[in-house]
Amino acid sequence: MTDTTMSPENAPAVTFINRELSLLQFQRRVLAQAADADVPLLERLRFLCIVSSNLDEFFEVRVAGVKERIRLGIKTPDPEDGLTPAQLLDAISTSVHEIIEEQYRLLNAEILPALENESIVVLRRDRWSPELRQWVARYFQQEVEPVLTPIGLDPAHPFPRVLNKSLNFAVELSGEDAFGRETRAAIVQAPRALPRIIPIPREISGVDHGFIFLSSVVHAHVGELFPGMSVLGCYQFRVTRNSDLFVDEEEVTDLRSALKGELQQRHYGDSVRLEVADNCSDAMASFLMRHFGLTEGDIYRTPGIVNLVRLMQLPDRIDRPDLTFTPYKAGLPAELDGEKEDLFSAIRKRDILLHHPFQRFTPVIDLLRAAADDPAVLAIKMTVYRTGSQSILMEHLIRAAQKGKEVTVVLELMARFDEEANINWASKLEEVGVHVVYGVFGFKTHAKLLMLVRRDDDKLRRYVHLGTGNYHPRTTAFYTDFGLLTCNEAIGEDMAELFQQITGVGKSTRLTHLWQAPFALHANVVAHIRAEAENARAGRKARIMAKMNALLESEVIEALYDASQAGVEIDLIVRGPCALRPGVEGLSENIRVRSIVGRFLEHHRIFFFHADGEEKMYLSSADWMDRNFFRRIEVAFPVLDPKLKRRVMKEGLRVYLNDNCMAWEMLPDGQYRRRSPRGVRKAAQQMLMDELTGQTKR
Repeated sequence: MTDTTMSPENAPAVTFINRELSLLQFQRRVLAQAADADVPLLERLRFLCIVSSNLDEFFEVRVAGVKERIRLGIKTPDPEDGLTPAQLLDAISTSVHEIIEEQYRLLNAEILPALENESIVVLRRDRWSPELRQWVARYFQQEVEPVLTPIGLDPAHPFPRVLNKSLNFAVELSGEDAFGRETRAAIVQAPRALPRIIPIPREISGVDHGFIFLSSVVHAHVGELFPGMSVLGCYQFRVTRNSDLFVDEEEVTDLRSALKGELQQRHYGDSVRLEVADNCSDAMASFLMRHFGLTEGDIYRTPGIVNLVRLMQLPDRIDRPDLTFTPYKAGLPAELDGEKEDLFSAIRKRDILLHHPFQRFTPVIDLLRAAADDPAVLAIKMTVYRTGSQSILMEHLIRAAQKGKEVTVVLELMARFDEEANINWASKLEEVGVHVVYGVFGFKTHAKLLMLVRRDDDKLRRYVHLGTGNYHPRTTAFYTDFGLLTCNEAIGEDMAELFQQITGVGKSTRLTHLWQAPFALHANVVAHIRAEAENARAGRKARIMAKMNALLESEVIEALYDASQAGVEIDLIVRGPCALRPGVEGLSENIRVRSIVGRFLEHHRIFFFHADGEEKMYLSSADWMDRNFFRRIEVAFPVLDPKLKRRVMKEGLRVYLNDNCMAWEMLPDGQYRRRSPRGVRKAAQQMLMDELTGQTKR
């Protein structure tokens, strides 16, 4: 890719990159992991599937929103990126078609052949042996056919309701049925109870690991569902629907009940995308397109199965450690490694920083376990955004309540795609007497906070954990996040005030250390950026470094542009969408943006300001986005201990800024260029694994 640094003459009139198009650039960076021959083979397959999963959510939420703006008749260009909704939808369609083309090229031309060389084979129908055909026939008769309900399309049999992202088959027919009807088309829906990938016994497949797709089984025997009829064609298809939930604040009296009703409708929202197999006839594709109210740009033809997410099961079913990332054992910070005293004593001595996944999440679990069992702990307060359908943390909260602790949980019911799990936990927690509140309606509670009130020998003391990631033990194994354990009195008082705001009513008060959204976080971030600009203009040293998932909020971006023009050196590590244009002369020539994509999902948010030598360091659950600043309850918390501040600088910022293997540099036009190692390879995630776990692994 050529250098696209812009001079003042050709600097863009529009100084922002579109969010949706920038998010698709991130999918291209993830897809590059699937194309990387240095990545273990089964992990390449996993990255390929992750792109499909990400695109599903992209259509369910982002594309659905664009289509809604078109439906409302909005034709004016966006003032920030200059695109009308219709232009944006066209650009999205073009980009996604390119991504999907590359996905299937990688799958069919590289990954599946490479897997076959390792005796891992997905057997297509044209390669079935007579023995395998017999095995499949028995499987169809015993396991598949009994749960299928073919529906012929005629005036008495309307088109069935199609679940969001479900597997379906459109069948073209000819001939007359038992009642003399001439049915030209039928729909066969594959129940979600049926496995999408089916393992084949080794003696039948002839390979170590043989599999077939459910779709292949249905294709091979679809004629048996329509006796006496001729099957002219059978085509997989899949519909993606709008999955954003809408709850009217003025009408809702019980949020949990309202959400239960909305969750049922999520499966049948407006259609936004149609995926069909590339062998689908034009007539059938047009018929499906018309039925779902879509246009040609909404159809995506796939040279293979219509849902690559199904292949995500393969790496977990195959015991080939040589084809996956080498396992590693997470370490512990020095303050806890070999610590014989209890956690409460350790936290009283010093603040403790945890860096996941390189260091274990178990200290947080152990702290909550100890709190449940310790008679000196009087109260527990915790926010929960995502925790999973099974959670040891929730079990400890339940046990704490059963033992008579005062337990309060701020549980976010509107955590997208985790609503059902959170509703279920709300019921279980309430059954044992936990005070469950759902935050503040209209503001998602996204802050990651845990506070314990304990009677120590000298006084009541608050022990707190603040994190950049969710209280979800499974994701802490592959999301990079920081967590801080402290009993700093001022931070504890801020936490108590914040919980009181969320669970009760009253005016917000000024907090000592925490920057809280929606009240102070945005103002503080902008003020600190502007302060760096003023220091630079006064000839003093000025520096900004920040790491986050997304950078989209316009006032923050404008402040960063101004700081760049003042001479502030700015390094931003933005994993996903970034609306800021870096490296534009006269606008942002002192701003550098990079994205790190690797084995782990980069997730921590870090904000550093030189602050005339004070060197302020904050960790946060919040990205620099409108929703985080203004529509969520978020917290940024300071790292006050100088030793821990140096750790965050080294492990959270410097190592990523020095990465020359997994780093992608953002160009002024919104494209990205991957860095190439020159000399010593420096891969941030591997270096952190080596240092924090004491292991040198791939």
